[in-house]
Amino acid sequence: GGHRLCSGGSDGSIVIWDLVGQTGLFRLLGHVGGIVFLRWLEMGSGENYVVSGGLDGLMKVWDLEGQCCVQTCVEMSGGSGIGCGGFVDLGERGMRVICGGEGGELKIWEVNKKRKEHNEGDDAMESENEQPILMYRGTLTRPSNERPTSLSVHPTRPLFAVSTPHSKTVEVYNFRSASDTEKKRKRRLRRRREKLQKEKPIKGGRQKGILDDDDADSVVEDSPQVDDVDVTLVKPSDEINSAVVIKAAHKIKSVSFCSSPSRQHPSRLSLVTSSNTIEIHSITIQSPKDSEEPIIRRLSQCDMYGHPTGIRSVVLTRDATRCVTLSKGMVKLWNIDQRSVVRSIPLEMDDGSSAIRAVYALTACFLNDEYILMGTREGHLVILALSSGDVVHFQDEAHKGAVWSIDVVEDEGRGMRVVSGGADKSVQFWDVVTENDDQPGLMARRTLTMSDDVLSVRYSHDPEKRLVAVALLDATVKVFFDDSLKFFLSLYGHKLPVLCVDIASDDTILISGSADKTIKIWGLDFGDAHRTLYGHADSVTDVKFVHNTHYFFSSSKDKTVRYWDADKFEQILLLEGHTAEVNCLSIAKSGGVVLSGGMDRQVRVWERTKDIVFLEEERERELESMFEKVDEHAPEGGEDGINIESEAAVRKSVLSVRAGDRIMEAIEIADKETKDLEVWKNSSRGHETKLANPFLLGYDPPRYILWVLRSIKSADFEQSLMVLPLAHVERLVYYLVILLRKGQGVELCSKAAVVLIRNHQNQIISTHTLSTPLRELRRLIKLRLTTYRNTVGFNLAAMKTIAKVAKEKKMEYVIDETP
Repeated sequence: GGHRLCSGGSDGSIVIWDLVGQTGLFRLLGHVGGIVFLRWLEMGSGENYVVSGGLDGLMKVWDLEGQCCVQTCVEMSGGSGIGCGGFVDLGERGMRVICGGEGGELKIWEVNKKRKEHNEGDDAMESENEQPILMYRGTLTRPSNERPTSLSVHPTRPLFAVSTPHSKTVEVYNFRSASDTEKKRKRRLRRRREKLQKEKPIKGGRQKGILDDDDADSVVEDSPQVDDVDVTLVKPSDEINSAVVIKAAHKIKSVSFCSSPSRQHPSRLSLVTSSNTIEIHSITIQSPKDSEEPIIRRLSQCDMYGHPTGIRSVVLTRDATRCVTLSKGMVKLWNIDQRSVVRSIPLEMDDGSSAIRAVYALTACFLNDEYILMGTREGHLVILALSSGDVVHFQDEAHKGAVWSIDVVEDEGRGMRVVSGGADKSVQFWDVVTENDDQPGLMARRTLTMSDDVLSVRYSHDPEKRLVAVALLDATVKVFFDDSLKFFLSLYGHKLPVLCVDIASDDTILISGSADKTIKIWGLDFGDAHRTLYGHADSVTDVKFVHNTHYFFSSSKDKTVRYWDADKFEQILLLEGHTAEVNCLSIAKSGGVVLSGGMDRQVRVWERTKDIVFLEEERERELESMFEKVDEHAPEGGEDGINIESEAAVRKSVLSVRAGDRIMEAIEIADKETKDLEVWKNSSRGHETKLANPFLLGYDPPRYILWVLRSIKSADFEQSLMVLPLAHVERLVYYLVILLRKGQGVELCSKAAVVLIRNHQNQIISTHTLSTPLRELRRLIKLRLTTYRNTVGFNLAAMKTIAKVAKEKKMEYVIDETP
């Protein structure tokens, strides 16, 4: 009815969800690897199944009523993982299941929808065991031996496309009609018969028969067949035909068919390539009677809105309205407010010769809002005009190796100056000059030779005492005076190379991030180490201070961005969202916008909100993530080593434990209030009205329990009841009986009663104190739910009657009798 959803995870579990109740019904366990594909399968007569394929090489059929696996298909060669899968509906001919695995082969199964007809009779049990839901039909050999990882089925036509992760081609297959399939089968059998008549007898003097394998003379006797399928049946090669092969410009990551407006329109196939582009092709397949080849056309290509490779640098303009991102061979200018690309500039430089050289930009900074200075892996410094996309200055071989970092500063009277550090163990100082055509250029001023490769350089902010910080490959940070280049400080303490540095606006502290996963805070007065911050799980790639504060952001290869307080030495926020390592950061001068770019080709925009951050809540989130990791590593299987196939779709978390604590606390408060009311009634002041308990929010004890139960999220409701001890379960059952007698919260009370009995069944059986309350609870639930069912049925009948009357009035014809 469209109210249930199934999802599969990388842990091999399948969860069935109730979309109306917004909660998980149950979890199916059986796969060892991640789930590759899922599909609902309705067999009629109320039978519902789910077919799943996993990386463990198994395809399973799950019965949703019994919550168990009823069939397991192990047809992947060598037990390797399934790469992709899909279902093709052929109408009256049934449904086919296609799976791609190791060796490049496609395994074909047929859904046995006539299974019920075979199971009728006296030997129904025996027939049930003999008639599986999925029947193996054979193997379809592909031209490539690589395991396919993407398979897409056309929503309305018998077409499917297959691609592999390291290929530029997509294979499109179509199913022949029933008549063509039968002709193909008869032709294959006739050729087989003719071939067997010409061949010599095989070992033992026995003549080859129709059921013998084609290569029977080369197969050792008693060896297992590759496809244990009757050759007289329809094979995949009989009904599946290779229609066309589409070639893309880059390696293909995923394919998907688009829905066609009508059957007269050609089929459309969208391809996602490794260069972060989307190609849409149209396919027109002629009928078998026509001798014309299929017509393939590329309709469109979306290549402007993303980088082809990982982002190496991101820089913001001064007004924080635009930003520039760099990747291999590409520069993109973005409008931050509209989240759109303004201009894409390919980095291809003509050095005067006949060849065009591609440039790999690694770092950049703005000279002003119209010109950007870039350092490249080839050792060049390039100034690019964003308005026209032209290169206005090209400093060839500014460094003998890659330019890893550049920084710019502007002083009154001295103009704009640039410092660059590279893999040639040198720090170069440049003056920004204006050339004849009023375009900026660079003039070399000084060179500082270091003892190791320079990975990061940074200017301080005070013009009276300008410092230059240099991070080296030898895990140290050297600080020099800018005017005389005299050595000032040596900051050592990291165990691995220092990848990034930054200096606070007041020039009092310096932060450094290293490949040893730590961030160190240094004092610039004496070079003392204030604190070492731990939190990242991989190398720290970039650090940036917020202007005029001691707050800073850090990025790492662990796919996270973290927000820190350098005065209190603690983490404020953990920003997750990237799917690969984060390479660079850029912060607006106001601190309200932070940009991060990574190897996942994403530029994420983080904006400051008015929400207050509570550090205790952030710590609880970290504890919850630790909770989840513990649950992931929990041993599988039930008691006595018996593997279970289904369990409750609940997840133990900090929120569910806290909800259980709230229920226990509410029960204790309600019990105390109940005792106080009894004491009050038995006292001499029993005729007076007792003041309401403020802890109960003006409710009586049962209504307060109901209010607490309603305040718990449906996703955490079952788990919160599981953590209750037996004493609190007894008291909760007592309050549920009172609520049901009053007819309050019938649906929620019934659900809570079922969950309590199911989860605490062993403890309830072992004690006899709950026998009487459970009998009363059963009677009340049956009574109240029957009343609710009658009410709903009455209302449905009334609505149907109203709809029928409205329809009759709409269709009746009124004759005007006036003359």
